[in-house]
Formats: sequence, C-alpha cells, structure tokens
Amino acid sequence: MSKRPGDESTTEELPSSFPVGAEHGASRIHFEVEGVRYEGVRELEVRPNGERLLVVERRVGDGSLPGPCLVRQLANPSSFLQRQRLYEEVQLAFRLSHPNIAQVFHVQTDEVADAAYAVMEYVAGPSLETLVCAALVRGQPLSVGFGLYVGVEVADALHHAHTLTSDTGAPLGIIHRDVSLRHIALGLHGEVKVLDFGAAYSLLVGREESPESLLRGDVAYSSPEYLRKDPLTPRSDIFSLGVMLVEVLTGKHLFEVRDVPVVAKQTRLRTEAPPSLPLAQMQALMETFGPDVVEDAVATLGDDLKAVLHTALRVNPQERFATAADLRDALRGVAHTRLPQPYGRAEAAREAAQVVSAGGQLRDQVEFGEAGLYPAGLERHELGLGKE
Repeated sequence: MSKRPGDESTTEELPSSFPVGAEHGASRIHFEVEGVRYEGVRELEVRPNGERLLVVERRVGDGSLPGPCLVRQLANPSSFLQRQRLYEEVQLAFRLSHPNIAQVFHVQTDEVADAAYAVMEYVAGPSLETLVCAALVRGQPLSVGFGLYVGVEVADALHHAHTLTSDTGAPLGIIHRDVSLRHIALGLHGEVKVLDFGAAYSLLVGREESPESLLRGDVAYSSPEYLRKDPLTPRSDIFSLGVMLVEVLTGKHLFEVRDVPVVAKQTRLRTEAPPSLPLAQMQALMETFGPDVVEDAVATLGDDLKAVLHTALRVNPQERFATAADLRDALRGVAHTRLPQPYGRAEAAREAAQVVSAGGQLRDQVEFGEAGLYPAGLERHELGLGKE
C-alpha cells in the first residue's frame, strides 16, 4: 500500500538509472534535469511489467513549477530495439498537448544503465477504477451526469490524439489501445486526465512494431478487431471508451466472464501484462457479442444514452462513430437534453468526494474476495480526503 505524503520515516530509493549526479540524502533523493530539481517523495506503484511510478516534488530556483509530479521508470528492456520502442512510446505522449491528457515534461534514455524514464504530470485524485469500486461498495453507481461529463472529456482527448500530425503535417495515427478505468483519473478539482499512452500504436516512422502475437493493454476493454489482430483505426478506442462508459454508468462490466466456461483453446496471442479479465474468455465472449449483449447491460439507462452506447459498441468498426469527436458531440447532446443543470469540474469533484467518502466508510464491512475490490491506491491522500 502507498504511504501518506510527508511520511519521512523511510527512504524511497530511486533507481540507479536516474540521471548521473543524483544525491542520496538520509530521507529524500534528489536529482536535476535541465535546471529543474526533483525531490523524491515515495513509490506509488510497481507494475507487473516492472515499471515503477514514483511521486516527486519539482522545484526550480525562482520558485516556479512547484508541486508534485510523476517519474515513470520504464522496465529495463532486454534489447536495443525494445528500449528504443519504450522511448518512442513516451515520445508519443510528449507530443500530445491537451488539457485532458496528462502532460509529459521530460523524457530521456540512459544508455549506460539500459533504461528509459519520463517525468510526467501527477494527477492527485482517484482513478475511475477507484471511483467505480467505491460506488459499487456504496451500492449506487456514479450519476449519469458524471458519466456523460467524463465521456465528453475523454472523447475530446482521444480525438486530439487521433488527429495529431507530425511537424511536416503527416498523420501520426496515434491509437491509445488501453482506454480503461485505470487509465482515466480525476484531479482534485474535477478535471479529467487520460493517462499512460505507453501501449499506444502509431504510424510514426522508425517505430518498432509490436510482435504480431502481442496484445498490449487490458483486453477487458479491447475492441473485437484488436482481439482478432485485425488492422486498427481510431474506432477501436471508441469501442473501448464505450465499454468503459457502460461500467461507469451501471457499475457493471459489459462482459461477464463468469458465465463463460474455461475452454482449452489454442491461441497464438499473448498479453503483455496480466489482464483484468482472462484472454481466453474474452475471445469466447467476442464470438457471440452483439447488440443484445449491449442492450442487457444498458437496460436501466435512457433511450437516448442507450442509442449512443449502441453505436459506440458495434462489432463492425464502420458502424461505430466515425471519430471520437462525433462520440463527444453525441454525449454532449444527451447531456444537454437530459441534465437539468450543466455538469462540469465542480460537480464531478463534489460527487467523487461523496462517493469515496461513502465507499471508504463501508470498505471494512465488505467482503472483498480473493482479488480485492478496492484498488491498492485507495488511500485517503490519493482521494483528496486529507490525513487521518
């Protein structure tokens, strides 16, 4: 579990692959990049693929750019090509400039230590995964207003990524490939941030392609064409966003793998990291997936919102919204007709605080099961609740 900010009883050791000249103090680690000094605070997460996320304080001599940010220590790859791909993936995020995409401040590879890292924006509020779990514990899903607000913001961010061009005007063809609850976070003021373009696909010249058998990202939110390893378009992200919105609005995932028997099925595909739902069951579910599955999942929602989700979740990509901007505008239309008052950052921040407060009070009364219902990050400081 993560430590609370300000707990100086232990030292978080930044890896040796950080910039040469880093100072190892008794209670903190310091390093400097391009005149900006970073003071390590704590380790936030170690991912299954070996990546480490650390929260650091950012300081410069004139006092500007204060506050926390995130250092993403990429796992040491085993070859130059793999290392180069990791660097290029972070470089993709570095090109993105949108208020709903977590910013990358600095990227660098360390050839001596065979590592790459990025200094990134730190979103201090909860992920959607945490909010959906808290709402589930509370016994009531997040509001329609919240879901529409998040959907509009994420769709707008994806449209920016999908339409980004190079310095010469050539389309970069960026597709996130991992739009899911854990990669969308809500800032403390209600701002929505899309995180982690590490699994992104792009037409960027010189990039090493993913192995044909490798599925990057969480397959629980993958489009049918991605699970078939068919060519991808931005409409694949639209499908993933549709799956995510169903979960936000209903509290239930679109796919129920418990109803699918485990079959010893030969597949050439493999996942890069352990998925939240098993690959074999997801492939089996996709073989019978259609509008009836969507209708069952969204039965409690209004007809106008159901129609939007049905379009986003068509099996045939050509039948989905043509662009993320089209999905954004459709969600805005529903919000305009359905919500009595505008729903924005302030409303989202209030609802998130209420949900995590209610869910946090009940979490000790709930049997979470073997896997655990709440993500490990559900600590008071990460939910904006302050210290106990």
